[in-house]
Amino acid sequence: MRYTLNVQPVIPIPISKDWNVITRTIVPVIYAELPVKGGDDRTGLGDILQSFFFSPKEPTSRGWIWGVGPVVLYPSGTDELSAHKWGAGPTAVVLKQENGWTYGVLANHVWSFSGGAENDISTTFIQPFLVYTTKTHTTFSLNTESTYDWENSQWTVPINVMVAQLLKIGGIPIQFQAGGRVYAERPDGGPDWGLRFAVTFLFPK
Repeated sequence: MRYTLNVQPVIPIPISKDWNVITRTIVPVIYAELPVKGGDDRTGLGDILQSFFFSPKEPTSRGWIWGVGPVVLYPSGTDELSAHKWGAGPTAVVLKQENGWTYGVLANHVWSFSGGAENDISTTFIQPFLVYTTKTHTTFSLNTESTYDWENSQWTVPINVMVAQLLKIGGIPIQFQAGGRVYAERPDGGPDWGLRFAVTFLFPK
């Protein structure tokens, strides 16, 4: 089993009258049970992935919201929880919201360019998503978080189904989310299924 707590702040920063830069940082805290008999389990920080999306403040004339920019992988992980490589590459997101529906895709590619490990990194991440939000702020979502490892010619394709509810607690909007995942494709020895729970704190202006 592997347990991962992701701390994932998403922060829009105005840089001009018409543009924002949106930072999306994923900080994983991991507990991993090693499958080797007699091996020690691992607890610690994973490698941090940070994206910077340069995005117009207003949607396009047809209602599309988009952003492009760089993504950076920091070798911040501890012990066996890190790839021990610096990485970078491009990232992009495009989405549309209408009649309660949100749909789009987020993608990035990371190449390693420095670090002490022997194995290089070249991975493509693709996340198409479909979300429906009701008038009572209940959200149903379906997505995949597909990763292709070019070094090993291997797909990992989890399919996630989730439900969330937005509430106000102490005047602060908070969303609670729960769901499950199954793997349509995975490497040998990879997981078959998973569970996800999320709490999202919103700070609107």
